[in-house]
Amino acid sequence: MNIYEIVYHADKIAKLTNKKGYEMKGQLLPIFDQALSLLSYREHAKKELEKKLKAKGYEEEEINKTILKLEEINYLNDKRFAEIFVRSRVSKPLGANRILQELMQKGIDNQLAKYAIENAEADWFELALQLKVRRFGENLCTDFKEKGKQSRYLQYRGFNFDQIKYALSPQDEL
Repeated sequence: MNIYEIVYHADKIAKLTNKKGYEMKGQLLPIFDQALSLLSYREHAKKELEKKLKAKGYEEEEINKTILKLEEINYLNDKRFAEIFVRSRVSKPLGANRILQELMQKGIDNQLAKYAIENAEADWFELALQLKVRRFGENLCTDFKEKGKQSRYLQYRGFNFDQIKYALSPQDEL
C-alpha cells in the first residue's frame, strides 16, 4: 500500500464519518476503512481489533482477510503493540505481573508478552518504591496494619514479593 492509497482511504473515511469516527446515517464503512479508522487512534492487538470489528457487525471471513492484509502491510503488529503497551504501563507505574495479565486479556501470546516485559528495561524495584512514595509518602511505616495495606496495594499493582519488600524497607539498610 502506498501513500496515495492511504490518503484515499482517509478521505473516504472522513466523508462517511463525523469527527469522532462514528458511522453516519446508518452507513457501514467498508471493513478495511473501519479497521484503518480504529488503528488511526492507537495501536491494537490482533484479537482486540477482531473483537471490535465483530461488534460492528462484520462477518468472520471479512475480518480475517482484513486482519491478514493489515499484518502484511505492517499496520497491525502484536509485537509492536505489546512493546508500546508495556511502555505505557511502566510509566503508570504498574508491575510486571499486572502488565502480563493485561496483555493476555488483550489477546497477546504469553511468550510474546513475557518477551516485551523482559525487554522493557524497567527497574521494577525502583518503580515499586516510587509508587509507594507517591501513594503513601516517604515515611517508613511501623504499624503492621498500615504495612499490610501498602503491601496489598503494591501487589494489586503487579509487583512481586521481593519488589514489595524492597519498597517497604528502609532504604539506608539496602
